[in-house]
Formats: sequence, C-alpha cells, structure tokens
Amino acid sequence: QVTVAESGGDSVQAGGSLRLSCAASTHPLCPYDMSWYRQAPGKEREFMSTIDNNGRTSYATSVKGRFTISRDSAKRTVALQMNNLRPEDTAKYYCKVVSPTKNLACKGTWWGQGTQVTVSS
Repeated sequence: QVTVAESGGDSVQAGGSLRLSCAASTHPLCPYDMSWYRQAPGKEREFMSTIDNNGRTSYATSVKGRFTISRDSAKRTVALQMNNLRPEDTAKYYCKVVSPTKNLACKGTWWGQGTQVTVSS
C-alpha cells in the first residue's frame, strides 16, 4: 500500500505565498507520477500540476507562472510552491500519486487526505 500525506496548507493574505509538500511512502523499484489537485466546496476536483518520473512538468493555465512543482532526488517527495496567491485559490489541495506501468506490482493510483489553503483578500 502506498501512503500519501500532504502538508503546508495555511491561511494567507492575497499576494502571499505557501509551499505545500507531498510525501509518499512508495515502493523504491516502481516509477511514480505525482500531481496536485484542488477542490473548493461545491466544485469538482481540479488539476493543478504534475511532475512525472522523468521530471517533466505540466500546469493548469490558472496557475501557470504562479505555481511551481518540484521533487527531491528520490522522487518520492514533491513540493508545490505557490506564489501570488489569490482568493480563488482557496481550496483543499490534494496530492495524487500514480504508477503508470503495466507492472501489476507497481500499478495504482493513490490520494492523500488533503491540506487546506485559505487565501483572504
């Protein structure tokens, strides 16, 4: 079982910054893509950013240029640096871990419990 734990959520004023972390207890021989999503009350979960096992990144247009995703050398901890935060960024932020392989010993999708980010005007 892969476990996922987010941290770093807080309350911040508009224009401020936060750094979220996602720590995954993954199998050392399996590849993983790690992503950030967010979900505000009454809304669907929204994709924010992904970094794959090869270090390739992608971003939603709503956060491109403001948020930066990165990973450690072990590829098991991922950070989301969030700058120039806006009230519409208020949401619970979730880490998603995916092993995109045909190896059934590795393949799977796992989610953390989320960390709350609140941005006030």
